[in-house]
Amino acid sequence: MAEIVNLNRHRKAQARQKAERQAEANRVKFGRDKATRLRDEQEEARRRALLDGAVLEPGKPEPEAP
Repeated sequence: MAEIVNLNRHRKAQARQKAERQAEANRVKFGRDKATRLRDEQEEARRRALLDGAVLEPGKPEPEAP
């Protein structure tokens, strides 16, 4: 015979698991001190500046290699 499953319990258990995964992600994202957060923001800004500087704009000739 098949095991009887209470669908309400199953649904609530899934919701609890989803909430726990979201809470874990939030702890990682927001659970940092100010110095760490500032360092991460500066690294992100540096990375974006590097990528923005490497974008080729349409219509401009590519610089010639020396």
